[in-house]
Amino acid sequence: MEKFIIYACPVGELNSQLELYFKISEIECGKNAAHKYMPHCTLTGFFEDELTAIPIYIKALNQALLKFPNPEINVLNIIFKLEWHGLELYSPMLKQLIIDFAKTAKSPTRNQDLRLKDWLHLSLAYEFPAKQQEKLKKIAEQTINHRALVRWELRFYQLHSDGSWSCHQSWML
Repeated sequence: MEKFIIYACPVGELNSQLELYFKISEIECGKNAAHKYMPHCTLTGFFEDELTAIPIYIKALNQALLKFPNPEINVLNIIFKLEWHGLELYSPMLKQLIIDFAKTAKSPTRNQDLRLKDWLHLSLAYEFPAKQQEKLKKIAEQTINHRALVRWELRFYQLHSDGSWSCHQSWML
């Protein structure tokens, strides 16, 4: 069984700022859990299935996108909690798109239900030492304008056992 996941990923000016943030924060504070992934908003939890099921998921995503072709995704603000830093996102249409996807993505080889994410966000830092909280906040404030121009891509990823990723399909939102 292979591991798959669906993300909404930023592209454009905001993504460039995020990449700079991750580079600077790694140099100045070391890696935290958010460094394991590309900038993204998680839409499903990881799910396992056979490689032969990939066309089922791509077809279901295509069908969902026909109903919700341009879901507006708003970056509401940047949040700094003691244990988590990130961008809070708002998109009822994107939530509905992924619900629609889950209803039609019926694979006979998947053993579990798809876990849909309800809280739309993009993580900047988590699982970091408490003493780094202020430094990470300062780096974010200096590099990220949460109102920067951004487009989003819907991406269907596979996570390999060696930690590498394959994007099987992406769609501009």
